[in-house]
Amino acid sequence: MTTENPMTVLVTGATGTVGRPLVEQLLAAGHRVRALTRNPARANLPAGAEVVAGDLADTASLPEAFSGADAAHLIGFGGDEYAPLTNGVEIVDLAVKAGVRKVTVLRGDVTKGPLEEAVEAGGLEWTHLSPVEFMSNTLEWAESVREEGVVREARARPIHGS
Repeated sequence: MTTENPMTVLVTGATGTVGRPLVEQLLAAGHRVRALTRNPARANLPAGAEVVAGDLADTASLPEAFSGADAAHLIGFGGDEYAPLTNGVEIVDLAVKAGVRKVTVLRGDVTKGPLEEAVEAGGLEWTHLSPVEFMSNTLEWAESVREEGVVREARARPIHGS
């Protein structure tokens, strides 16, 4: 199925658990996809995705990624420690100046971080995604399940939108 009015969608975290399938689904729906990754040479994304180098934690690396995008899927965390991004205002400023109108933010925590707060204040149409857990992360639970028969990490997280 293709869309009559394809958008250019920037997908950050494009090689991750959420980003990679999102790239595939957007392409299948007929959208133009710009996939942001820190290492384009290793991205191995589907044909049709425009792969660009950048890092959400490094605002200076992002102008090309946002240029001409209509929408963006952002992740609210970065680096190897999955710490909340601290440059939310700068990211939103770049997005707005580039013409982005719609944003989803994959949150790394239940509480809002600087990116989520900036998106809400930035005049964009937005949706925050707060998954409980990914099945790919369940090995982290192995010890508590083996020793106690209990999963200690799971907690409900809401989905919010504008």
